[in-house]
Amino acid sequence: MGVEMVSSEGLGNSPPPIEAPATQYGLTKQISMAGTTEADILRSRYLGRFLAEAGLYESEEEASKTEEVVVRIQEIATNWVKQVTRREEVTELQPVPDAHFPVMKFKLNGIPIDLLYASISRLVVPQDLDISDVTLLHDVDEPTVRSLNGCRVADQILKLVPNVENFRTTLRCLKFWAKRRCVYSNVTGFQGGVNWALIVARICQLYPNAVPSMLVSRFFRVFTQWRWPNPVMLCAIEEDGLGFSVWDPRKISRDRTHLMPIITPAYPCMNSSYNVSSSTLGVMMEQFQHGNNICDKIELNGAKWSALFEPYLFFRSYKNYLQVDIVAADADDLRAWKGWVESRLRQLTLMIERDTLGKLLCHPYPQEYVDASKTRFHSAFFMGLQGKQGEIIQQGQKFEIRWSVDEFRHSMSMLYMFRKPGMEIYVSHVRRKKLPAYVLNNGVAYQTESGEKCLKRKKDAAGENSEQHRLLKCRTLDRNHSGSPGIISRYVC
Repeated sequence: MGVEMVSSEGLGNSPPPIEAPATQYGLTKQISMAGTTEADILRSRYLGRFLAEAGLYESEEEASKTEEVVVRIQEIATNWVKQVTRREEVTELQPVPDAHFPVMKFKLNGIPIDLLYASISRLVVPQDLDISDVTLLHDVDEPTVRSLNGCRVADQILKLVPNVENFRTTLRCLKFWAKRRCVYSNVTGFQGGVNWALIVARICQLYPNAVPSMLVSRFFRVFTQWRWPNPVMLCAIEEDGLGFSVWDPRKISRDRTHLMPIITPAYPCMNSSYNVSSSTLGVMMEQFQHGNNICDKIELNGAKWSALFEPYLFFRSYKNYLQVDIVAADADDLRAWKGWVESRLRQLTLMIERDTLGKLLCHPYPQEYVDASKTRFHSAFFMGLQGKQGEIIQQGQKFEIRWSVDEFRHSMSMLYMFRKPGMEIYVSHVRRKKLPAYVLNNGVAYQTESGEKCLKRKKDAAGENSEQHRLLKCRTLDRNHSGSPGIISRYVC
């Protein structure tokens, strides 16, 4: 990468780190084989305490319930092979037609499940089936290969990291960070669970003797400097005679268009982050830099870990937004219709980038909202809009994106084969001051540890408690990350 990176400096009178014997993990030499200092261990202890207080570890009761659900799914799947039956405890069943992976989303005993489907060429499927066995891929189709690769990739990751426990703690931390900073969502063009696992695993390979606090810090240091589209790979790409396509930008033109390739380690190796667009890559790089700045303060000035996890204030960060309203006649119709639209929202981002020649970028917010005042069943998604950094935008300049929106709405309606009366989609431009009340109606003012005054919902997705943020009676700060007020043409579709 052309940049030398070192381990954390010891604080106070900490003894020098102990060098471990050199062992190469992954395709390149390690950045540092340095061991840990007392200061590193202490920071890791504080980090672990913070994660526990944030509720990121399952209680014994929760772990037991999860195990029971897994066993129940196994029973249901086994019985389903023999007969079709209705299970009352399964709720919110949502098929995802034409998904890249054959998947059903539902809740079982209140626990959300994404159930992948794979059809293998075996008369009998034994309980101890080894998913990592490559012979399973004989005579199966591409969707099945993608489904099986979920388990196969997970197994490979654990084999390729130097310390599994340190990897798991670091991954838990960074997934929490990604959700707080609104960059955790594969479907909207950010990174999902597998992607985060892969890039965290690569950091573990580059710093094999580091403890979690060091790994978190080095994660941001490395990826603020990563030269995309250079790929992240845990091992060499395996070629095999089974005929499945593997990621290879030298041979496959489509692979050359990928902006942030993160390659899976199991055959057939593929890019797990093909959803990333120019807009979402820019947002992630901005957040990596933010994380790097905070980690520097933690290491140098003793800042608290809670500062790293301050929520990204999406609805205070832009002047212009797109609001995508999805409505249907009943809850079941909305669930199916919303799943279809949500899985294709990134296409709207790509259309806008294309039609504005990349000058207008979209930041999709990976959370839905509901307007309870509507007579029909409703769900809404939002996208922040801003001019691309470095682009010269004249005062009052407007981007015409009506055609992009019309194309998106038309494709959503025409391509969905299960559409019913009442299923509609509306897209409108909303200025920050005109955001709907249901987006902020549970908001309270608070002040972050960095001293920034802003607006926060009382109960967010991460369940932040009062210890992590001191609630104050204060006015909101009008942050401005966007371009001029006339950035897009105003319209309602």
